[in-house]
Amino acid sequence: MEFTRIHHEAKIGLNVIVEPFTTIAKNVEIGENTWIGPNVTIMDNVKIGKNCKVFPGAVIGAIPQDLKFQGEDSWAIIGNNTIIRECVTINRGTAASGKMKTIIGDNCLIMSYSHVAHDCRLENNVILASFTGLAGETDIDEWAILGGKTGTHQFSHIGAHVMTMGGSLVGKDIPPYIIAGHFPLSFGGINRVGLRRRGFTPEQIEEIHNIYRIIYQGTLNTTDACKKIEEEFKSSVERDNILNFICNSKRGIIKSVNFNDEY
Repeated sequence: MEFTRIHHEAKIGLNVIVEPFTTIAKNVEIGENTWIGPNVTIMDNVKIGKNCKVFPGAVIGAIPQDLKFQGEDSWAIIGNNTIIRECVTINRGTAASGKMKTIIGDNCLIMSYSHVAHDCRLENNVILASFTGLAGETDIDEWAILGGKTGTHQFSHIGAHVMTMGGSLVGKDIPPYIIAGHFPLSFGGINRVGLRRRGFTPEQIEEIHNIYRIIYQGTLNTTDACKKIEEEFKSSVERDNILNFICNSKRGIIKSVNFNDEY
């Protein structure tokens, strides 16, 4: 570990490898079998799980780029088996949000030059392709994949098993199980390939498809569409996930494509 700077109070697990020219601050915990590449900066108040990989140039735990931040003792927390690629930046949380934590779950892949701002929450198995930028307090549910150069508005919520096209600008919430594309960002159909790969049955996928036909292809507004779905579909994990997501959306959900829009 020549040329590295590791604070003597940092908690480094068994079989952790720290490459040269890396700096690890005082209040840091790193789980066993994790690899920290060269020229990485891990600042105070960071927890990294087991079997992770952090590639050169990454900066984890820098203070938030938020003028409301007052030096509070907030955290950046990364789960197990997560890969942080080159030049990724992950900021700590803030007191103003009430969360105090930026959280990245297990088995995530954060590709090169992506930014995860203060108080974001990424559940397990999320992928951010290169140059993705998450504004503060973005929530991303499990198995979502964001295409390269996706940018999110603060407080955005992206549902489970969603896939966005590259260059997406997320200004509204994206409900689960769908593909989002076009400009402005719109409903692009069911993420059938992703759902099949993750073990969803044809019957489950068809139910999801029929639910979204009511939401996006009918003439009802979102509130009335949700009422119709409650009446016509029995309770299931998928139905309830969709309805709960829409009912709890703070920014409203993305709309269907209007091909009369000018691009």
